[in-house]
Amino acid sequence: MRRIAIVAGELSGDALGAPLMAALKRRYPQVRFEGVGGPRMAAEGLFSLYPLETLSVMGLTEVLRHLPSLLRIRRDLTRRFLRDPPDCFIGVDAPDFNLGLERRLRERGIPAVHYVSPTVWAWREGRMKGIARSVSLMLTLFPFEVDVYRRHGVPVEWVGHPTADRLPVEVDHDAHRAALGIGDGGPICALLPGSRTSEVQRLGPVYADAVRRLAERFPELRFIAAMATDGLAQVFAERLEEAGVADRVVLSTSTSEHVLGAADVALVASGTATLEALLLKTPMVMAYRMAPATVWLVRRLRLMKIRQFALPNLLAREQLVAEYIQNAASGENLCDAIAGLLEDDARREAIRRRFADIHRALRHDAAECAADAIVRAVAG
Repeated sequence: MRRIAIVAGELSGDALGAPLMAALKRRYPQVRFEGVGGPRMAAEGLFSLYPLETLSVMGLTEVLRHLPSLLRIRRDLTRRFLRDPPDCFIGVDAPDFNLGLERRLRERGIPAVHYVSPTVWAWREGRMKGIARSVSLMLTLFPFEVDVYRRHGVPVEWVGHPTADRLPVEVDHDAHRAALGIGDGGPICALLPGSRTSEVQRLGPVYADAVRRLAERFPELRFIAAMATDGLAQVFAERLEEAGVADRVVLSTSTSEHVLGAADVALVASGTATLEALLLKTPMVMAYRMAPATVWLVRRLRLMKIRQFALPNLLAREQLVAEYIQNAASGENLCDAIAGLLEDDARREAIRRRFADIHRALRHDAAECAADAIVRAVAG
């Protein structure tokens, strides 16, 4: 292959796309990449046609607000790739954006691979017919996702999760603390209020209230917040200031990996962060709030199929992680849940052991497996 088009929709997709690009370069040293991605994909040689942030929206109402610009970008990418067809198109996550693009390209004979399964096993399974028309191959990160595609006749391969491959099963907590410049002291609670402004705006006041309550209950407890950008750090800092606890929380724009690896417990937003906490063996509490209009639409249209949201719970098929959604995500509830973990050493150790078991099961040399699958799909 001489040229591959690849589009990621957010930072988590950028983290997945980069090792896949590296693996493909080992098979095709002269290959060129173009599309949409972030800093990690750019470091692997991606020529990005748009900033990653232009695609990073979430929730039904949020997408509707940005729909005109998203459609304009997708039309432009479609025209570019039809005018000068790549040997293959890879959509990394971002299904609401990428699947429509993949369908148009595949209809014109361009192999279209989708990397990271949409959560059809959780909600909107009606998308399967459209997915079957859109993709030449679906690559899944988790083994439980394969069956639903096979039932619908969609070519699928489980490739494993790149982060599970990269991170060691045994975590060196001291090394993570050293990377952050943290000395000895009391226990550490990591805070991950989200990677989007809308998430931090909704969860920030709740997390700040939980910090206030925990600080009163555990004076020795230290707090470190992992912030994806300086802008998000500023938004969260304002919420902490309003709660009177700005001096209790260190805001870090270092990788969330170091923050979670250094922590004894974590308060985490839904999504990829829950998997990262699992892989770093950090007992956690999950909290999330969606826009009220999004919640209303999901309930009204009965789009949701699952009752658990944290990936560790879905992978374990049991509730290893306490989940607090919408109004249940209150400062009082989150404080009590984190306190329960801090006060029960045996429980934290049991959770760490289960996390280690799941980690081992997810290791599958994902980037290499995905690259091999893409080569076969294009050759076929």
